[in-house]
Amino acid sequence: MDANNRLAGKVVLITGAARGIGAEVARRMSAAGARVALVGLEREQLESTARECGPEAGAWEADITDREALETAVNGVLARFGGIDVLIANAGIAPIGFVRSIDPDAFERTVEVNLLGVWRTVRAVLPHLISSRGYCLVVSSLAAVVHAPGMAAYSASKAGCAAFADSLRAEVRHLGVAVGVAYFSWIDTDMVNSSEGHPALSGLRGRRLPGPLGRKYPVSDVARAVLAGVNRRAPRIYVPGWAGGARLLWGLLDRLWTRIAPIGAAVTDHALLEDVAARGAASSRPMGPGGAAGFRGGQRG
Repeated sequence: MDANNRLAGKVVLITGAARGIGAEVARRMSAAGARVALVGLEREQLESTARECGPEAGAWEADITDREALETAVNGVLARFGGIDVLIANAGIAPIGFVRSIDPDAFERTVEVNLLGVWRTVRAVLPHLISSRGYCLVVSSLAAVVHAPGMAAYSASKAGCAAFADSLRAEVRHLGVAVGVAYFSWIDTDMVNSSEGHPALSGLRGRRLPGPLGRKYPVSDVARAVLAGVNRRAPRIYVPGWAGGARLLWGLLDRLWTRIAPIGAAVTDHALLEDVAARGAASSRPMGPGGAAGFRGGQRG
């Protein structure tokens, strides 16, 4: 075992763990000797991922916006493992749409999952992190810093996540709990890949964001960065690494982005209006299978 690995025997609770970033991080954590607790939707996929993580891994189906379901899941983790050392609040969804044409339910569900879901998750797990003097990682996004057209719901909710985590860090430091924020660029996940198939957005990322800004990064890069970041209880984790410097320079780059961001927006706006006319609310539903599951979670009863 790597001498720098502090995860052996630790209990790591990961939300949004059925697929994508959450699933790959769970596999990487398990390989490092952690006992992983996978929490999320899509029961069969979640349980399949847990099996890939080995016999000690466990899966609990829960909608992170549902306090009762979250408490049940957390209690199940505690009953099985006896405590929680690390929380990775990863679950999130992303719709596509301009503010004037996006389905209001999709916009509001995104804020509920990405921001209120993170708050509810942290609130449920925090007493146990205090007991273990553990570490909490809130997964935000570079979209929290770079505010592109068509991503208002996602950017606003992820910016809220980052602000929430920064405040939390100051609140719990004296209790021995460390808090990190993860900022990821475009990652090769179902969510990002599904967005590229949207009728109004096909090829848009590559055309408008050339070079490293528009590049898609493998999920394995994220898993490696998260593993390293959790081991050192990092306050911030970036993928790609250069994004950390970009974030620090953002005040200087903001004027340039203000000019770049609107390029092509009129064309996209028109395409989105046409797609809404053709497909209705389906045009702006959250992307990918995980996004679909997360959106359905808000339609209970």
